[in-house]
Amino acid sequence: MKKTDIKILLVDDEPDIIEIIRYNLEQEGYQIFSASDGMEAIKIANKILPNLIVLDIMMPNLDGIETCERLRQDSRFQDTIIMFLTARGEDYSYLAAFDSGADDYVTKPIKPKVLIYKVKGLLRRFINKDSNQTHQLNYKGITIDRETYYVELNGEKLTLPRKEFELIFLLASKPGKVFKREKIMNDVWGSDVVVGDRTIDVHIRKLREKVGDHFFKTIKGVGYKFVEPEK
Repeated sequence: MKKTDIKILLVDDEPDIIEIIRYNLEQEGYQIFSASDGMEAIKIANKILPNLIVLDIMMPNLDGIETCERLRQDSRFQDTIIMFLTARGEDYSYLAAFDSGADDYVTKPIKPKVLIYKVKGLLRRFINKDSNQTHQLNYKGITIDRETYYVELNGEKLTLPRKEFELIFLLASKPGKVFKREKIMNDVWGSDVVVGDRTIDVHIRKLREKVGDHFFKTIKGVGYKFVEPEK
C-alpha cells in the first residue's frame, strides 16, 4: 500500500493539536481527515474507512474510550489501527484504552517527529501483515477466528477486546509452546509500545475468567503457554 493511499483520521477537540499533527503527517504523504469529538469521528470513519485513527480521550459528546469501543463493534473497523494520543497518564486510563481495543497509547505532549515514528511503526506492523497467515484456530470446544474476531467456546460466541483476542490467538497458534514475555510484548503490543509485565498479566487474568483457566499455563519467570484441550 502506498503512503498516498493511507487514510488517517485525527480526533481531538483542540484545533491547534489537530493542525500540528495534520501538517506533519501530510508532509509524509498521508491523506488526513479530522473530527472534533467521538460522534463526528464515527460518522467520518463510516464514510472514509480510515487505516489509522489518532484518538483523544477527553472530548465532548462521546469520549475516546467509548468511541473506540463502538468502532471495534463494527466488523469494518476490526483491523483499523487505533492510537490514543491523550494528556491522561493514569494507569486506569491506559488499561481502559487497551481494553476498548487500542493498538497504542501515547501521552501528550509528544514531538511531531516521535509521533511520525510511531505512526510509521504501526502502519508497518498492521498493513504489511503476512496475507498467508492462518485465520482460524480450531480445538476441542473452542474456535478462534481472526477474520471475525470472535472466540466460540462450546458453541457460545464470546466478544473479546482486541488485545485479549490478539493474545489468545498468539498463544493458541502454537499450543504447548512457551511464549516469553518479550515475544508477547512485541507480537501483541508491538516493539514501539511500552508495555509492562503487569499489563500482560492483567490480560491473561481476564482471558482465564472469560475463556477458562485450564487453557493457560504460567511458566514462572518466563511467560505463558496455551494448553490444548484433550481430544
